[in-house]
Amino acid sequence: MTTAAATRRHGSTHRRTERAQRILEAARDLVLRWGYDKTTIDDVARRAGVAKGTIYLHWSSREDLFAALLRWDRAEMVDAVRSELHADPASATLPGLFAHLVRQIHRRPLLRAVLAQDSEVLGKLLQRKQSGRAAPQAIESFRTYLATLREHGMVRDDLSAEDHLTVLSTILCGSLASARLLPPGLRVSDDREGELLGDTVARVVATGRTPSDAALAAGATATREYVDRVHEIARAKLRESLGGDLAPDEGRPRAH
Repeated sequence: MTTAAATRRHGSTHRRTERAQRILEAARDLVLRWGYDKTTIDDVARRAGVAKGTIYLHWSSREDLFAALLRWDRAEMVDAVRSELHADPASATLPGLFAHLVRQIHRRPLLRAVLAQDSEVLGKLLQRKQSGRAAPQAIESFRTYLATLREHGMVRDDLSAEDHLTVLSTILCGSLASARLLPPGLRVSDDREGELLGDTVARVVATGRTPSDAALAAGATATREYVDRVHEIARAKLRESLGGDLAPDEGRPRAH
């Protein structure tokens, strides 16, 4: 392929990626306003300022569009967590990672709806989501991450990966439930909630021993590598939903 041809192809991919993201942004706004069941392809096309047929150039069905939307929102969240973690190296621990995760989830209404199984927002899309399974790569990456932390004495070794995941999921789900049940006057800020839940995780996984500097460094490296791997998985899934249009260093989901 000539340099000129490669440049044209690059530009075409970039334009397709930007158009797809504009459509996904429109779909997200409408789903949050009306709910999935009431949002049509026509609605999304009008909101995005494109022809209805243009949407079908990217996705073969309404279901595929909204599946891509969920992947896009998740990739956006992971990207933000990764950026925060690299900007604050001292937070590269399991509790620190969890605190970043909680803050980012609470800033994303669609992702909150998915995790809280909110049928009012997701409607029939929730049934499709429930039928899916977690990516094997993500599960294996989490197991590897925990094994490294246990090896260096950074988390309790009397808990299995399933035990740790159960505890973390319960804390997160409790956070999502409290956001819906507590009156606004009793809610703390997202940043404060992240701090509180990060501290909760730290207490739950604590070994009671003071880790060495070498152990702290190994734990920080493992945390960054785990997040980088999850980032790769999320972007690969998003690229799949965009028909391969998402280039490795382009079209990165934009934070709110």
